[in-house]
Amino acid sequence: MIDKSKIKVISGKGGKGSISGRREKYVPRGGPDGGDGGDGGCVVIKCDENLSTLQHFRFKSMFRAVDGENGSSRKKHGKNGENIEISVPLGTEIWVGAEEDDLIADLQKHGERVIIAKGGNGGRGNVHFASSTNKYPLFAEDGEPSVELNLRLELKLLADIGIIGVPNVGKSS
Repeated sequence: MIDKSKIKVISGKGGKGSISGRREKYVPRGGPDGGDGGDGGCVVIKCDENLSTLQHFRFKSMFRAVDGENGSSRKKHGKNGENIEISVPLGTEIWVGAEEDDLIADLQKHGERVIIAKGGNGGRGNVHFASSTNKYPLFAEDGEPSVELNLRLELKLLADIGIIGVPNVGKSS
């Protein structure tokens, strides 16, 4: 029975903001219209009562959420990255690092969810930086980077049967 496992999780990074300007026939220097980047996906761990061991982490130990897409012209917002959900059995403790004692969560109820690694926010496009003195900014923000964590999952074992009795009566046999 597998009761300990080490996994690596990586959240999605945010998309870049766009640098763009309006181009129309009778509007010279129409102004900025760069869109914002999309947010990166989060890594979520949920508790599932249908699982009993951490066996499925033996073959897959790295989980990555989807990155946010970059913004584009005409104030188009980039697509947000999808979250990734990891299912663990009841009674799982989630620790950060290999040997450190930083407990993140102790999952006890079915359907309980914990966001382990939040995705990066998307960057703003050049339309947000226009002002009265800078009517056509030529810069935009990059998205926030992803979060990378090494986790240790431990399953607290609960006995199904307990044998009681007086010493020397053959309980071990």
